Amino acid sequence: MRHKQGLVAIAAFAGAAGLCTAGAFYAVQIIENRSATAVAEALQSAGYEWAEVAADGLQVQLSGTAPTEALRFRALTVGGDVVDSSRLIDLMIVADAAVIEAPRFQLEILRNDDGVQLIGLVPVATEENGIAGTITAAAPGAEVTDMLETADYPVPEGWDRALAFGTEALRILPRSKISITADRVEVTAISNSTDEKRKLESQLRRVAPQGLRLNLNITAPRPVITPFTLRFVVDAEGARFDACSADSERSRNRIIAAATAAGVPGQPSCTIGLGVPSPNWTQAVTLGIGAAAELGEASISFSDVDVSLIAGKSVSQADFDRVIGELQSALPDVFSLQAVLPEREERPRGLEGPAEFTAALSEDGRVQLRGRLADQRMRDAVDSYARARFGGEAVRTATRFDPDLPDGWPVRVLGGLEALGELHEGQVTVRADLVEIRGTTGNREASDTIARILSGKLGQGQQYRINVAYDETLDPVASLPTPQECVRQINAHLSERQITFAPGSANIDPAARQTLDRIAEVMRNCLDVAMEIGGHTDSQGREEMNQRLSQRRAEAVIEALMARRIPVAHLTAMGYGPSVPIADNGTEAGREANRRIEFKLLGEEADEAAPSEEEITVSAQTAGSDTPRPRSRPE
Repeated sequence: MRHKQGLVAIAAFAGAAGLCTAGAFYAVQIIENRSATAVAEALQSAGYEWAEVAADGLQVQLSGTAPTEALRFRALTVGGDVVDSSRLIDLMIVADAAVIEAPRFQLEILRNDDGVQLIGLVPVATEENGIAGTITAAAPGAEVTDMLETADYPVPEGWDRALAFGTEALRILPRSKISITADRVEVTAISNSTDEKRKLESQLRRVAPQGLRLNLNITAPRPVITPFTLRFVVDAEGARFDACSADSERSRNRIIAAATAAGVPGQPSCTIGLGVPSPNWTQAVTLGIGAAAELGEASISFSDVDVSLIAGKSVSQADFDRVIGELQSALPDVFSLQAVLPEREERPRGLEGPAEFTAALSEDGRVQLRGRLADQRMRDAVDSYARARFGGEAVRTATRFDPDLPDGWPVRVLGGLEALGELHEGQVTVRADLVEIRGTTGNREASDTIARILSGKLGQGQQYRINVAYDETLDPVASLPTPQECVRQINAHLSERQITFAPGSANIDPAARQTLDRIAEVMRNCLDVAMEIGGHTDSQGREEMNQRLSQRRAEAVIEALMARRIPVAHLTAMGYGPSVPIADNGTEAGREANRRIEFKLLGEEADEAAPSEEEITVSAQTAGSDTPRPRSRPE
């Protein structure tokens, strides 16, 4: 009986223990779930969606990748506000810090008469290489103010070539602002004249590295235009300007718009200059262009406030009277209009046929004067003027006398000769009713200049015709060769006759003088092209002696060019000895080929040339063996 009671008691205690254990387990589960849920909701409300929450008994585990250490700490703080911080287990990690991008390096160079200022942020390596010293060498005598800041980051690709070009631009431009980045160089500068502006632009574009974005803004002072001239023509060849002048951008745009509406193709040029005779210039010019276009065949010339309109022979009297009447009433008061409708038949006077004088300028500079002049005195005056203008030996005069020439004939002839002097080749024809000039030129502004000459010489109401073509190959600026073309031209001369030296010597053979003369002619158009003149020998003899000989030969070529008055600051002499053979030194033919002088480009042009032109070289073999006897002497 007692045994049974003990078993019952044990069972009761076991059941109670089990109930207690189950109750505790479920209680812990409830606390875990509530704690994890509360912490998760708090983190969500705070915007920390990246944080993950898990419960392990009474402990709450926080995991996930925090963007920053600060956000990880804030997530712990938010969780600690919900449950006791001792219950929080931090399993969070922090994302790797992003790589800090390198700053944008930019260098501003300001140069004027007071000195050079350097402003901007450059790589430390640039400053360590002595940028101030480089600038001082490019602008000798100028005081350099260095206000640069540096950053210790790798030099960006393209920075060195952009800096080298910017430094070269600084050397060329005494008044300039140059902005340099790794992929772009902006140049703002002032030139002394329009011609100098074109030369500077051409020079900078020639030396600019390939692939570098270049923005040039070189300004020139506005020219003083005297007289202020505009000439607009409508004839069988179409509508065009022989000369165009404006006093501002707005004025030019309005004039060009009027010309375009009148039938001028493309984008005509119009020079902006000083000396406008009236603030109503643009209004008067646009009215005149419209009147000429309405007549269909006419030329209208403005010389300051004097206006001459010459109608074509196809214009009827009624149309002429109507258009001229409207133009006369619309022109501002200060402008004086003279309009002419030529007679349909040309009447001869004096000698048989109409009076005529011609002057023809050939491409070789010779001038032929033919036609009619009044008397010996006039012939002497015309002949003297032509010889002074074109050279005494170039002029041939074959004229005859006609005492019945029209009034003003000497002025017309001399004006025509002055206009002819603006051409490379061409002809001027002087008649009683017309002065006509035609030909080619390498000056873009020649037509404007000729129009000013003729309008000033002939006076108001006189008819003239200009048919001048611009030929870029005659332009001394536009026709300058590229660096690659410079070396190719030298190569062409050397292919005809090579530079030769006496054996074992740096003395240039007399037979090479003609070749050097031709190279000097090429160099005169390539004064800013950096070139290396390299000397090479064969492998016979001591290497040190050969190296010295090759150096002296390269220097001898530079001295020969200097003797021909060629600036040689852009040339570098380099002796290579036998270290760069181009043929087998084991044969006589190979050794002869290895004894040579080479011209090649330096700088960016050489670095960025195509593989076949990477070293655009021209070689000149030296005559005979450099190896004198005994063979221990230099080769």
